Formats: sequence, structure tokens, C-alpha cells
Amino acid sequence: MSLVITGATLADGTVADLAVADGVFVPAADAPAGAERFDAAGLIALPGLVDLHTHLREPGHEDAETVESGTRAAARGGFTAVFAMPNLDPATDTAEAAAYVAELGRRDGHCEVVPIGAVTKGRDGVELAELGLMAGQGVRVFSDDGACVHDSLIMRRALTYLRPFDGVVAQHAQDPRLAGPGACCHESEISGRLGLPGWPTVAESTIIARDVQLAEFTGGRYHACHLSTAESVEVIRWAKARGKADVTAEVTPHHLLLDTPHVESFDTTYKVNPPLRTSEHLEAVREGLADGTIDIVGTDHAPHTQQDKDHPFDVASPGMLGLEEALAVVMEVMVNTGRLDWTGVADRMSVAPARIGRLRHQGRPLAVGEPAHLVLVDPSRRSTVDKHRSASKARNNPYHGLDLPDPVELTVWGGRITFRR
Repeated sequence: MSLVITGATLADGTVADLAVADGVFVPAADAPAGAERFDAAGLIALPGLVDLHTHLREPGHEDAETVESGTRAAARGGFTAVFAMPNLDPATDTAEAAAYVAELGRRDGHCEVVPIGAVTKGRDGVELAELGLMAGQGVRVFSDDGACVHDSLIMRRALTYLRPFDGVVAQHAQDPRLAGPGACCHESEISGRLGLPGWPTVAESTIIARDVQLAEFTGGRYHACHLSTAESVEVIRWAKARGKADVTAEVTPHHLLLDTPHVESFDTTYKVNPPLRTSEHLEAVREGLADGTIDIVGTDHAPHTQQDKDHPFDVASPGMLGLEEALAVVMEVMVNTGRLDWTGVADRMSVAPARIGRLRHQGRPLAVGEPAHLVLVDPSRRSTVDKHRSASKARNNPYHGLDLPDPVELTVWGGRITFRR
């Protein structure tokens, strides 16, 4: 299809017309005569968003989400690419499994779907998975997310092995001895009062401290998933200040906005791993995202069926939806408070995640000759979040009932409109 977008404001504040033909940006004067025209006056044009941390649940858990429904939610949130985490059934721990996830994306996706490979076989932390063979399929991000690569020798081997492939290990930092499978609430006065197993901040930061030193020692690339504590931010800041390791980090929308009082309702929608933290930790991750210590926003979109959530808090499945409200939360917490400008949003939600994932055709400038991936944003529109209007199959949306920005007007992936308000 062909498209002409007139009067859009780019992230740097300039106003431009954008023309799309055959999947790329072309000079506006060269747009086909029959091109659809879209008036973007007052709207912000950003590169299509990229999520380095999405759970699509297919294969194995299609009752909670499918590639089709998850990527439809992604397009609704302004995303043109998502990286699919490997905690599937079977786990994405072989080249064949990675190829299958990629094929599902090509067949059913409303955005690009990039498989993430498991670090260890079955994500059990014991034996390295087929890292080289998966890298041969184009996989560049590897994670046992949902489980920590807690064995330091396994982590060293993974970082070393992936160096020639330019691969990155994305770590779910959770020391299993300090925060075991039952840990579900920020360890504090609240966990004691509620009688919920505590998840101490040190269980996250000590793993990251070990890992960044292993990254420095091996020369491997390391990415810390879903930072939730002030101590973790300081560890990443320390590692980057040394300048001797290739280290990046992410924060989720929910760890930017939501805090421990939400757990007091025992509503399992607010059970997530790592858990919601107290206000001082929220402030630390916001500041880390603002100053670049934290490189990106990763949604950790984790759909669950109601059956998986209808349990006592300590045994319910952890996880929250995130794709549709990610940009809204970043606007509310970071843009509307002056912590980030639109160039910063484009960097943290498109350019940097594409760079970390080595997805070279995403996160690109909105310029002639570049792939036509973009999202048009209305900076003024707000609405009350309604989980029942979600494109996801799941309804575990922690933002339900909140008044938030409702920014996405149009999403274009490879020249094709995948969401239109």
C-alpha cells in the first residue's frame, strides 16, 4: 500500500510530511497518485516501537495468548517488533523451535516477531542449549526468563560462547536461595504484615553484580531484565562507569508506575516477578531511565488465563499485560513530568531495544529510503483503561480503571497499517 502522512511532528520538533510506498519512506513528491492521505497535524511521529521482552505463549499456552492476539495488542500499543521470550512448551532451546516461532510470526503476526533462545536446555539452568545453532537461525538474544541463570559457571560459558555470534544474555536476576519459587512480595513491613513470602531486593542486585563482572571478564554482552530495585540501578551505573563491559538494562512499565500498596488488596493481577517495589525504588528506576543508566523499557507482557490467576496470592501465576499501555505509562511517568523528551522516548522504546537485539531494520530514522515502521502519537488524548477492550486474549491488566494517556493513533509496520484508531 501507499500512504502520505501530512504535518507530523517528529521527535526533534520539526514538522514533516512522510510518504510510504512499497514498504519504505519515499520523497513526498514521489508518492503514488492514489496514496491514502492521513492528516497528522498535532501528532508526534516516532519510529515503530520495539519490545525486547514479550511473552506470546505460543506454542503451548494458547489459552492465554497467541502470536496473533499478542501482536495485535502490540500493534495497538505502537509496536512494530517484539522479541518472544522462550518459556514456551516446548521451550525455545533448539534451532527448530526458534524457526517455528519465527514462522508463526510471519504467518500470524501484526508486527515482526523475533525469537529469543533459551540459555540452557529446558531453561533448567544445568546445560547450555543449542546456542550456536540458534544463532545460525538469526537469534541474537538468549534468556531463561522466568528462571535465573544462577550457576556462575554456566553464565560464564554462555557469555563466552555467544561472543563470536554477537549474542547477548538477557538475565532474569533472582537468586533462588534468597528468593525462591514462593517469593511473591517485596520483603518489607508489607510482606510481614500480609504474611506473604518475601522477595528481598538483594536477591536481584547480587546476581546483577556477579553478572556484570563476568561480562567484563569474558567480554560478552549482558542485559539485565526488568530492573526493580535502587541497588540494581547502582550496580548497572557502576558497571557502565567502569566502561569495561558491554552491559545494558531494562525497566518495565509496571515497575515505573505501580508500587507495593497495590498488593494489599491480594488482587493477583498485581502479582509479578520481580514484585512491585516501594516508592524509593520506583524513583530510582525512573531516574535510571532518565539518565540512561537503564537503556530501555521492556514490557514483560505476560498474559495469563483467569484460571491461572484465580488462586491465593502466593500460588497464582505471576505476570501482567504490558504492550498496550507501555507508551501510556512512559508518557505519564517520564514525558509529562519532564524526565524524557520525545527523542528520549524514541531512544528508550525503539532505537536502543533494536540495537541491543541487533534488529538493524527497526528503530530507524523516519527518513527517505528507510523501512516504513512508525507510530503516530496523540500527546493530549487520555482515557480510562478498560481491560475488556484489550486486543490480548488475557485480562490480567494492572492498569484497569486508571486514567492514563491513550496515545496511539496509527501504527505502520513495513508500510502496512496494523492499527488505526
